[in-house]
Amino acid sequence: MISSRITVAEYLLIRLKEIGVDHIFGVPGDFVLGFFNEVIKSNVKYIGTCNELNAAYAADGYARIRGIGAFSSTYGVGELSAINGVAGAFAERVPVIVITGSPATNHFRTRPLLHHTLGDYRIPFNMYEMITVASTQLVSAETAPAEIDRVLFACLSHQQPVYISFPSDVVTMKCDRPLPFLFPTHPRSDQDALGEAIRESVRMLDKSEKPIVIGDVELIRFKLQKEFAGFLDKTGFPYVTMMLGKTLLSEHHPQFIGLFEGDRSRNYVRNRVESADCILQLGALMTDFNTGGFTTNLDDSKMISGNIGFVKIKHHYYENVHLHDFILELTKKLSRRDSTTLEIQCAADGCVHRHTEPYRAESAKPLTIKRFFDRMSHFIKNDSIVVAETGVSLFSAAEMLMPEGATFIGQTFYGSIGYTVGATLGAGMAAQDRKVVLFVGDGSFQVTCQDLSTMIRNHLRPVIFLINNDGYTIERVIVDHAYNDIQPWHYHKLMEVFGGALGFDVRTEGELEDALAKADKMDGLVFIEIHAGRLDCPESLRSAGRSMAKINHLD
Repeated sequence: MISSRITVAEYLLIRLKEIGVDHIFGVPGDFVLGFFNEVIKSNVKYIGTCNELNAAYAADGYARIRGIGAFSSTYGVGELSAINGVAGAFAERVPVIVITGSPATNHFRTRPLLHHTLGDYRIPFNMYEMITVASTQLVSAETAPAEIDRVLFACLSHQQPVYISFPSDVVTMKCDRPLPFLFPTHPRSDQDALGEAIRESVRMLDKSEKPIVIGDVELIRFKLQKEFAGFLDKTGFPYVTMMLGKTLLSEHHPQFIGLFEGDRSRNYVRNRVESADCILQLGALMTDFNTGGFTTNLDDSKMISGNIGFVKIKHHYYENVHLHDFILELTKKLSRRDSTTLEIQCAADGCVHRHTEPYRAESAKPLTIKRFFDRMSHFIKNDSIVVAETGVSLFSAAEMLMPEGATFIGQTFYGSIGYTVGATLGAGMAAQDRKVVLFVGDGSFQVTCQDLSTMIRNHLRPVIFLINNDGYTIERVIVDHAYNDIQPWHYHKLMEVFGGALGFDVRTEGELEDALAKADKMDGLVFIEIHAGRLDCPESLRSAGRSMAKINHLD
């Protein structure tokens, strides 16, 4: 017979499993060991990482695939090591649950000078409050269940991180077994504001001859891809994505014309967007990388912008109009246009992306970044998860036309160095039946490389391309000084150090072909070190460097 009374830790773990968390990342420490003891008895699998920062990055990558992620660490030294990873999730609207094993409740009252503490025991809580949408400190079995449900509900509602401080004595306190979790539903819009916004939008769109749609990251985070696809099918309008919204839908969609990033866009895409007589922007975050260094040149008088919670049309706002309702109502009111009148050049036809030209390797030719990513355009398979580190990797991979079913992950807004190693671990655990491909630079890799060993330990099979361009190229394109130099490593040899995987050292196009052929036959992690020149990078990254130099008064 199943007992109706369970520990608070069991309650939390049941809830995590219920909302989609099958794995929890973390690093042990004495204050969290009681909770971990409960984890290893539960249906949630514990995945130990080499450091807390990578645990946070892994939870972020996991959440981008599964819709929710979690990590746990010890109070003070552990949770503060992870805080940068949570800040990135907060900035990019990724639902991550932070669970900190903290000192017993009586210690919060008496404040003894315990190890890992700061005198004022509330300092970590106060710090996390600034980068989470909800936070709680569990204090008793009577109140803990409701607090757990409150913060988990907020995490799913807002698609942002939440924080749970879990004192060691509360872990084994007994509470009632939970009832089924009440998942959040789409919030209801103000019907008057929604109606007026729809009427004004329909007038503008019906009147337009060359409309364009910009789809972006909020459509992904709030799982509105189906509604967005329905809108496109109904209207026939062409659309672009921004970098944060890459792979929002299949990039082979007949109405997708390419990636829009202001002046860094391909000519056809930039001209088509900027010449549009009505621009419908859905779920966009107008960050500097998303907008090509704020060079989008969009005319407010032609703009309809829908975001979570509000719509802006021309120069005024409609508050409490939610994106879900706005898309559905627009879909009902608009008619389908004849595609011949809309000037659509499909991205998959090769107008705006690489990969349409056949690739023929010249065996003895030194490999360049352009040629490498031209080859990668043919290497990535359907349904892959592509992870690209900020810098050469991100700006090059973003220009690839992704195959059917692919998911693209890049920390395009927050841009924390080394994010992708942990994110690859998380994505790999979240979708073990999908191929994960990571592109990462040598500078970023040196920050977080240890958790390749965690991938090997958990039998993950990513293909990792390390771009060795001898330092911080993304910083060199801003200002090239000696602080951008790093100690060179023999990166491909680390696979033996980390416990066994296949490593290759590639300098020519022929060596790349040999490595890819061998990788295709392997059933484990494959690591390919690619050598490139210090300043060998796409023009879009050079443009970003010029923008960052100007912003920071370095030009």
